[in-house]
Amino acid sequence: MTSTDRVAAASGTFTLGGDLTVNRLGYGTMQLTGDGVWGDPRDPEEAVRVLRRAVELGVNFIDTADAYGPFTADLLLKKALHPYTDDLVIATKAGFSRTGPGQWVPIGRPEYLRQQVELSLRHLGLERIDLLQLHRIDPKVPVAEQLGELAALQSEGKIRHIGLSEVSIDEVEEAAKTATIVSVQNLFNLAKRDAEPLLDYAEANGLGFIPWFPLATGALAKAGGPLDAIAREHGATPSQLALAWLLKRSPSMLPIPGTSTVSHVEDNIAAGKLELSDDEFAALSKATE
Repeated sequence: MTSTDRVAAASGTFTLGGDLTVNRLGYGTMQLTGDGVWGDPRDPEEAVRVLRRAVELGVNFIDTADAYGPFTADLLLKKALHPYTDDLVIATKAGFSRTGPGQWVPIGRPEYLRQQVELSLRHLGLERIDLLQLHRIDPKVPVAEQLGELAALQSEGKIRHIGLSEVSIDEVEEAAKTATIVSVQNLFNLAKRDAEPLLDYAEANGLGFIPWFPLATGALAKAGGPLDAIAREHGATPSQLALAWLLKRSPSMLPIPGTSTVSHVEDNIAAGKLELSDDEFAALSKATE
């Protein structure tokens, strides 16, 4: 690929909330941190190059979170890409506190969510967050209080759209009583499809579905396996096949593969122009059942 190949555009587009159109194949920043999603990456300059290369390749939807570092990924985003182009959508998350490497504690108190949104605005260098996702619903705080605070921030012009992460259909419907929800972000990949009912719900109701951990191919990527065989036919990699499968699975799908190296981001984004036949899609689906 040359530096001008905007291959992410080949993945098609999706419009969040009726007014925010993005290329469906995006980028997730979680791997731009240290071990345990804590602290700085081993090579901060490569992290900057990764972000810039992703945008060069047509990525205009980047998923991050205050908890990544915490704030490490946000500061790298600002360093690499600020001032941002008009078409770049940065989606972030709040609601997970970090008490140490590999430790995640849901906190949905309204004052905490407001604090984190304000900090995200500062660290990212934004006046408004295009998509703010509640990172987890805090079971200790009424859902209406958590979403009510995000809706208040939205009315103040600090948030454009609101999404949810790791939720059930019932939780989406409960949250929707308080705020307009435009996206959901759950664990989903070729080998892990527990969230399939939520995906179908999202598609039926016009919500974006952002699968995290989209490249968990595991044994499917081994030599001689189903991914390997079809990948060879396409001159592609197993990871590209896994992403192409996600893109074909639903028009609401917005995969956000993350990586810490330029070579891998180039490999991943190239999946945007890979088209699976119906038979290939079915074969891959069946191989993981």
